[in-house]
Order: sequence, then C-alpha cells, then structure tokens
Amino acid sequence: MITKVTSKNTVTIPAAIARKLGIKPGSRLDWQVPEDGSDEIRVRVVPSRAELARELMGRWKHLAPGRDVIAELDEERVREDEERMKDLLGES
Repeated sequence: MITKVTSKNTVTIPAAIARKLGIKPGSRLDWQVPEDGSDEIRVRVVPSRAELARELMGRWKHLAPGRDVIAELDEERVREDEERMKDLLGES
C-alpha cells in the first residue's frame, strides 16, 4: 500500500494495517532507519503500559496462590549444582 506524506510530515496508516496491528488514536510508533544505508524505514507499535501489564499478568496467571517460586528456583539451582559437581568429580 502506498500513502502520501503531507506538508506537515504526517502519514495516514491504511485502515487494514491499523486494524491488524491494533493501532488506534494515541498509539505510539517507534520509527527506525536501518544503518545499512537502505532507503527503508522500520516502524514498531509500542505497547501501552496497560497492554504490558495485561501481558505480564497473563504470564504469571499459572502460579498457584501460596506458591513460592523463589524457593523452587533455589532448589532447582541446588540440584543443578549438585549434578555439575558429580560430573566434575566423575561420579554417576
């Protein structure tokens, strides 16, 4: 799709692209020019804080209440260290 740059350097984002990427009024876009000398522009939709929060909450929803993930991580590291020591000492 081809769009035109106005005299104020604004560009209209085609509706199909805006819908597909969830771009709405107030969305922030990160514009980057590759350093390889090409005449291309990379535009990335910057997620809002609310979107980032929802994404983070979604990543942690599998944790059961009362689960101590730090203790689990510590235990996992102790097991890994013990296995490494066995390997270094040649024990099975």
